[in-house]
Amino acid sequence: MRIDKIILRQLKMKMVSPFRTSFGTQTDREFLLTEVHGEGWTGFGECVVNTAPMYNEETVGTAKHIIEQFLIPILFERGEFIHPDNIRDWFSPIRRNMMAKSSLEGAVWDLYAKSKGQTLAQALGGEKDKIEVGISIGIQEQIDDLYRLVEQYLEQGYRRMKIKIKPGKDIEVLQGLRARFGNIPMMADANSAYTLDDLSLFKEIDDLGLMMIEQPLAHDDIVDHAKLQRELKTPVCLDESIHSLEDARKAIELGSTRVINIKIGRVGGLTEAKRIHDYALEHGVPVWCGGMLESGIGRAHNIAITSLPNFTLPGDTAGSTRYWQEDIIDPFVEVQNDGTIILPTNSGIGYHPNAEKIEKYTIWKKEYTTG
Repeated sequence: MRIDKIILRQLKMKMVSPFRTSFGTQTDREFLLTEVHGEGWTGFGECVVNTAPMYNEETVGTAKHIIEQFLIPILFERGEFIHPDNIRDWFSPIRRNMMAKSSLEGAVWDLYAKSKGQTLAQALGGEKDKIEVGISIGIQEQIDDLYRLVEQYLEQGYRRMKIKIKPGKDIEVLQGLRARFGNIPMMADANSAYTLDDLSLFKEIDDLGLMMIEQPLAHDDIVDHAKLQRELKTPVCLDESIHSLEDARKAIELGSTRVINIKIGRVGGLTEAKRIHDYALEHGVPVWCGGMLESGIGRAHNIAITSLPNFTLPGDTAGSTRYWQEDIIDPFVEVQNDGTIILPTNSGIGYHPNAEKIEKYTIWKKEYTTG
């Protein structure tokens, strides 16, 4: 297929409620949307960056620069692609900038699937018609607020509670949840807030029967995580440390992780996400799909990748209303009462991008053509 036009947008959307992690608190999201046009079809992708380089090194500004100055020219210079896997190879000379890359690569995948009359899940080789989902709960100032949220999400059917923790908001919070709600499926996400000096704390957490502890140590570490995992029976899950198949291979070989969180944006796109999934499957390491507070377009990509067979743990792909009063897709992503999302059956991402709502939240827009 030949790509003949690309539209890049910057959007700003207000969140339903503040979302707090060890990085800080978000009340709204600025991010980028990509539209890739070719041969009468349009594919949509989302760049899941933040305004500040707290989760990784990328920001809205840096991603926009990389997309405009480097990635779009590569797509136009290369001309035709045979398969979306080509895009990963074309972008490989550009180091890192994974979220920038994934936004265009994801749009190409959507474009390709639509041209073939397939859902994105089918194009990726997915096998499921519905996926299990959990919920991610930010750090709460008052424990009673956390209890109220957990109770609410359990009633809505979510299959797993992910609890954000940081020093001073960790063991007592997790112990309180266990005492109040019993043996519910629960995990803790530390977002790199601890070191090996906190081993005694992790030993206490180890007695709580959690599904996993996500990224407890440094964002770029796999060595100390291996040391920590040897001391714990609770699986260590890596998130920020895994940017590629090579990272996943090394972490698995070292024993740094027993579970991997795959985020499409963090690893540079759907092709690399699938490669990590396949390698982890071969080595008996389960994976799940993490979230980056996506709009419905990014959420649709998450749903599609989670249809692959080794996504055996509930992911972070909550319903649209968890984060947005109005989303930019029709229909909204909805979670069923049994804690599942039914995969859409329309071609491509399966949801219809709402042009009016996209325009409403657009604060910057630029169009690029081959001419």
